[in-house]
Amino acid sequence: MMKTSTSNSGTKVTDNICLCPDGKYRWTYEYQMLKNPTILITVLKVMLLSFGIVLGFLLLINLIGGDFRYWDRSSYLSFARGMLIFLIIMLALGAVSYLILAAIYGWTYQVLFTMDENGVEQMQMKKDFRKTQAIGWLAAAAGIVSGNISGIGTGILAATRMSSSSEFSRVKKVKAVRSRHVIYVNQTLEHDQVYAEEPDFDFVLNYICGHVPETTRIL
Repeated sequence: MMKTSTSNSGTKVTDNICLCPDGKYRWTYEYQMLKNPTILITVLKVMLLSFGIVLGFLLLINLIGGDFRYWDRSSYLSFARGMLIFLIIMLALGAVSYLILAAIYGWTYQVLFTMDENGVEQMQMKKDFRKTQAIGWLAAAAGIVSGNISGIGTGILAATRMSSSSEFSRVKKVKAVRSRHVIYVNQTLEHDQVYAEEPDFDFVLNYICGHVPETTRIL
């Protein structure tokens, strides 16, 4: 049974998720960049895709030009060796870039999620914001701390690094990876990741699955 409690920032439905007076669910997640490899895996997948595009282009050029007809065994081996070295360099650059970014963020960052029947939005907060501060912003976002709506909006924008959102009506695939606290919410050209702590995970997953189209693949 879903537990609920009431506070000045709304109704608490799980350990960390609040149903705010504006009818939206809000929670925070602190992403540990060295412990959770989700983003690193995504970066490496992008690198692999880029490598595949380059490799496909080179193969196409040689096929169209007919160069493969004049290659001997050593030429094929040299080409394969060069592509393998290129792949290793690309993956290494991706991993190093991720570590540099993680160091810049202080190895962790705070994400604020807002979810309703239409979709889920995530806002990455600046690194000097801690969880207690973020919860205060959640309350402000719901308009329950102050009546100065314009001031609230300005403050939230100032505290936010970037944001993204997913519309449930456009979601094609949902994939949950509980061990990494992530739910992949994939649209046709957009791929978002929703994070939730273990006590909140089932609530978020069930809510998402209950609001996406019936044709959505759920893994």
